[in-house]
Amino acid sequence: FRHTLLNSLVNLKTILVIFETIKFLSGEVNIYLSQKMGTFPEPRVRLGNVSRAFDETLTGANSLNDRAIISVVNVEEDRVAKMQENYVKTDVSTIYKSPPVYLNLYVLFAVNRLDYKESLQWLGHIIQYFQHQNVFTPDSHPALGDTPIQKLIIDLHTLNFEQSNQMWSTLGGKYIPSVLYKVRQVTIDENLKQSESGFIKEIEIKDKMKLPLS
Repeated sequence: FRHTLLNSLVNLKTILVIFETIKFLSGEVNIYLSQKMGTFPEPRVRLGNVSRAFDETLTGANSLNDRAIISVVNVEEDRVAKMQENYVKTDVSTIYKSPPVYLNLYVLFAVNRLDYKESLQWLGHIIQYFQHQNVFTPDSHPALGDTPIQKLIIDLHTLNFEQSNQMWSTLGGKYIPSVLYKVRQVTIDENLKQSESGFIKEIEIKDKMKLPLS
């Protein structure tokens, strides 16, 4: 039961960290688009499943019509950044715990405007934003201070025609103007202590001498 509970907590925290990442990025892009194109009645960027971009059953706040849709299309472990150490040293002891997991998120921005020209305009501004701002930390963006996110690095991820076709076929959606980014350094660390041991400060050796029998 304890193992199941811990797994549930880890999975929940993973979902929350991914959600906080996407929520932050959509908020930053919304601010930039407002600066470039003026205010809009509702946020221009909306979190949603891009495969449902033309779903007429989504209404109101859930509608994806006339919006830039931000979707997570893939999640992978960043094995290059993976830490092998499973312990942390303090002043008085060594704490053993599972090392953090570093994730790469593949995030798709797809612009679903009725006016195709406006779709391209929105997409151009999104690309322009991440061209000049592709690293985010709590120091540069205080909004991250209330989240477990320490650093985000945003890289443009280019697909060739065949890969793009496969992605949209897998998503089950109709192609709309879009751009794909690889978001690096998303860290999942449940910080659960497995065990703890103190340091060896001194070694006492007791030597018992045996006298020879006469």
